[in-house]
Amino acid sequence: MAARTTTLAELPGLAGTEIGTSAWLTVTQEKIDTFADATDDHQWIHVDPERAATGPFGAPIAHGFLTLSLFIPLWSQLLEVTNATTLVNYGLDKVRFTAPVKAGARVRLVATLTSVTEVKGGLQLAVSGVLELEGSERPAIVVEFLSRVYG
Repeated sequence: MAARTTTLAELPGLAGTEIGTSAWLTVTQEKIDTFADATDDHQWIHVDPERAATGPFGAPIAHGFLTLSLFIPLWSQLLEVTNATTLVNYGLDKVRFTAPVKAGARVRLVATLTSVTEVKGGLQLAVSGVLELEGSERPAIVVEFLSRVYG
């Protein structure tokens, strides 16, 4: 899937529109283990497949913050601002972890650009995102994300 391309000047006109749906991304046990090493969170429900198989989820699950961090690479598949020189994460207004992501599961992002406001030197984008979990009625995450784009 190709990203929607736009310019800084055109971004305000996209406010209120669904930007698109990313490709599916597999959350592997290797990715979970790497995240555990990076964050020093080695709780058994994440990194011990044998023990996790007998736990409350029946398999190892991804850390919630690992799943949340996937928002950025998935979002980058959806929107390209051709004349932007800098894009930065600005924050989160709301995050809900609504379903566990088991090792081997696939997620994808459906994102809507809810608003675009001017800030000094650029624009602030408010994005409503749903990280869908393949085969699940409930999404993995629902998030309201803020980003700043500078030209």
